[in-house]
Amino acid sequence: MYRKLSLLLLGLSAALWLSILIPITGAQDSNQDIYGRALPADAAPYEMQVWTQLCDSTRTETSLSSVVTVYQRICGDAHTFDKFGDSLVDLDENLDLIPGAAERWEPSADGLSWTFYLRPGQVWSDGTPLTAADYVASYRFMVDPANAYDFVWMWQGTILNWSEAVAGEVTPEEIGMEAVDDLTLRVFTNGPRPYLPGTLYFWPPLQAKALAEHGPDYVLDPALSVSSGPFILKEFVAGDRVILEANPTYNGYRQPFLRELRGLYGDQLNGSFLAFQNGDVDRVNYVHISLADFEVIAGDEVLSANYRPNFGDFRTDYLFFDTYTAPFDNLQVRQAFARALDREAIVANVIGPQFGIPAYSFLAPGFPASDTAGALKQYQMYDCPAAQALLAEAGYPGGEGFPDLELKLRGESEAREQWWIASAASISDCLGVNISVNNMEFSAFMEGLLARPTTVQFGAVSYGMDYLDPSNMLGVWVSTGRHSWRNPEFDRLVEEANVLVGDPAERLAMYQTAEQILVEDVGGIFLVHRIQGDLFQPFIAGDCFRPDRQGVSALHWGNDWCWGSFYITDGVMAADTYRNR
Repeated sequence: MYRKLSLLLLGLSAALWLSILIPITGAQDSNQDIYGRALPADAAPYEMQVWTQLCDSTRTETSLSSVVTVYQRICGDAHTFDKFGDSLVDLDENLDLIPGAAERWEPSADGLSWTFYLRPGQVWSDGTPLTAADYVASYRFMVDPANAYDFVWMWQGTILNWSEAVAGEVTPEEIGMEAVDDLTLRVFTNGPRPYLPGTLYFWPPLQAKALAEHGPDYVLDPALSVSSGPFILKEFVAGDRVILEANPTYNGYRQPFLRELRGLYGDQLNGSFLAFQNGDVDRVNYVHISLADFEVIAGDEVLSANYRPNFGDFRTDYLFFDTYTAPFDNLQVRQAFARALDREAIVANVIGPQFGIPAYSFLAPGFPASDTAGALKQYQMYDCPAAQALLAEAGYPGGEGFPDLELKLRGESEAREQWWIASAASISDCLGVNISVNNMEFSAFMEGLLARPTTVQFGAVSYGMDYLDPSNMLGVWVSTGRHSWRNPEFDRLVEEANVLVGDPAERLAMYQTAEQILVEDVGGIFLVHRIQGDLFQPFIAGDCFRPDRQGVSALHWGNDWCWGSFYITDGVMAADTYRNR
């Protein structure tokens, strides 16, 4: 495996690696960045302020902008996407909203709109001012049915006329978003939407001018690509490398100490930890660390000190059904499957307790409205005799007459595929039903999941938050969401809680009741709440690692201001890495 990875990395040109040692124009000496600021006292020379990670050579990836695609962003693990602009808002280490491109925002007196005020003086790298019109053009691009945006559901029922534009009933120009003036953006909603600012976190804008002249792929061409964000595109070779360099014209809130971000394509699944050990990459996300790798980390003083666990995006892995058709239109069948899943054993023996905790509900502990008391465990806890009795009552004693099933997966890694193979085996062994596992290509799975009628009768997937509010997580399960499960009372509670203002406690209680309905009616079978984390080289530093309110020091989900904080310490001088070979 080591030789396989080495050949992948050595396939890069020598010139590419040597270029790391060439200072860029604008750095006056080794302890100043491109903006003329002194680097931290313990920083390595500026020419060594480079961050490299592996990209997945097996994925279909099409854009560096979340405005164009969410599910096919280029080299996501290396954070090379969405660096060409700032979202209106950002998150800090406590998941609190902080100013991004907007310095402040406020709701209208009637609660039917939000106004965002941009920081003055922000510019694109071609000298064009960043204005509210860039955001309007970007959201109109996303809502246009002609662009088949893969995250269009995000503002359905939230932004005025969004759903109607998605359906082609009104034009994109009629959605509730307007540039009042160059520095003022107003968003109109379908009703009071207290969570609206949090939904705008993910989407740095495309430049309206470049979008109109060249189309959305201008971001992939260094000759055309412009940036109002902390980095600008230097080089992109599909399937080989993507290189971003600090944007000298950026005057926003997160000017980077880092000189370059590099994503290099290779054997990400099997080779990330090996590349890390070899000094070829600077960070490995937990999804590319195996149980065997983790044993190595735990036994090494330096590695274990630099593995930083965190709650991430409160991600839960779960099974789901097409409940509109047999056999899963039968509640007893769904209850039998839920009771036949031995989560405790799977987490202990397959997933690993360092990577997750058994899940009996959808909202992970710590998420607003989550079941911290464990009251929902009673509905789906493992009980094979009870599961067998339920299946018999549904007309399938001992699994007799039950149709063969295919459990479809969404392009899972080999390690996570084993989670679902174990889950299928647990259910099959208990109930006497036949279940095969089909690990599909990511986009094919999503196309089938979202089709109506769905083509995924029985599937498994994970979901993490897009913003910190139950309206997001539970919104996946409303009848207009991604799953073929419908409960009118669940829909009513979520929809009413979404617009409730003035009584936060009552709002959370409504979401808690809705989640109980979801669990009891077995819209899904919940396997594990993930414990996430990242392994960093010991010479990665910055305010990003300041402790949160719980005392956790990590790269938390969503706090993208970190890219103005990270830097490489002088400890790298004594390390064997790509920078000094």
